[in-house]
Amino acid sequence: MRRVHVVRGVLGAVLFGVTAVGCTGSGDARSAETGHTSASSRHTASTSGMTAVLGSWRGWTKDLTGSEGVKVCGATSHQVVCATGADGVVGRSRTDGAVTWSVPATGTGKNLGLVVDKADERAVTSGGRTLRAANLRTGRAAWTLRMPADRVFAGFVASEGIVYALDTWSSFTREPGVALGAYRASDGRTLWHRTVDADRYESPVAFGGRVYTTGSSKVTARDARTGDALATSASGTECPHLIAGGDYLVCSGVSNTAEDTFPALRRLDPVDLRPLPTAEDSGQKPERGLISADGVLMLFEDSAEDPGAGDWTAYDLNHPGKLWSYSTSSDQGALIGGRFVTFTPRYDPTRGRMISIDLHAGPKATGDAAPRRSPAYPETTGSAYPALVLPGGDPDYAVIETMVHHILRSLPLP
Repeated sequence: MRRVHVVRGVLGAVLFGVTAVGCTGSGDARSAETGHTSASSRHTASTSGMTAVLGSWRGWTKDLTGSEGVKVCGATSHQVVCATGADGVVGRSRTDGAVTWSVPATGTGKNLGLVVDKADERAVTSGGRTLRAANLRTGRAAWTLRMPADRVFAGFVASEGIVYALDTWSSFTREPGVALGAYRASDGRTLWHRTVDADRYESPVAFGGRVYTTGSSKVTARDARTGDALATSASGTECPHLIAGGDYLVCSGVSNTAEDTFPALRRLDPVDLRPLPTAEDSGQKPERGLISADGVLMLFEDSAEDPGAGDWTAYDLNHPGKLWSYSTSSDQGALIGGRFVTFTPRYDPTRGRMISIDLHAGPKATGDAAPRRSPAYPETTGSAYPALVLPGGDPDYAVIETMVHHILRSLPLP
């Protein structure tokens, strides 16, 4: 599963007016925008992209201008990719951070997120009415889908060659009317599109040939190829938010709520959605979750009454129980090679560093499993509100995006 958010057939497309710019009767959704790319940008995409691939990953710093980034960046083993504007995408070299290609935004408004799909060589982003994909190999627009004026895309995700996205009415005064669409990652062709019982604010998750949605009290699993419902969770299942990783599926509370009590963690069987034994959580507000391939859930929790500092807690999903906690002030974290990477707290003498922690041994481990810290960098201090991006593969570098003095910086991993 590639994390960050996605999109999807024929009857639903007619009912909701889903259209693809440049579509033909065969369902080819390649955007006409591809032909609007300037000659200079086409040249840049086809030549400087080779330099980005051939050079090794290095340390560098680049100032960001305008709307590029703002916590919507990702990376492959070859390049950094950031959303820009409502639905544009920019590629940057791993060797020096220079722009190697750019797919300009087509409209105005808020960017809804970015999925960097390494396996399918696509970067997918959305600006509300539009869902767009850029080809990571050529640096050109791959396809664009556009909603009619009264509907917008919501959360989206990518898995196994398919982009899944929710869409809904643009007016909050209308009935939810949420639909889920599946689109082929290569060319944007609509595979299926169905009305679903799902929360418009909660992105779907997808893995193992299935896509899952939640409507707070009901989780639904659908066949990735057809959209047919395969299973629903038991009545009364509280699941405001879905966390997925490896072959694991977990329900938790949601961070964007005014409540001060939250549903308990609950692992679900991904086949029939029955509840499985799950570790008892802290009862604090869950902000963000990640799951390793071997079943360790990393959950950032903080106080609903006094948010700011919190704990990254490791929970064992296979042998339900808490493994360890690390108190810090950042909800930014990533999993790599059996370790967890985050930032040291801004209230601690070790502030301004990245820290790498063994997933099973925790922050108090010694020897080879002991925590590793980077040197102190201004960009990694809590006051810079840094976002963390790890390239694909087995990276030696991490990319930091700061929010105050807006920069990207490539740094060696600790």
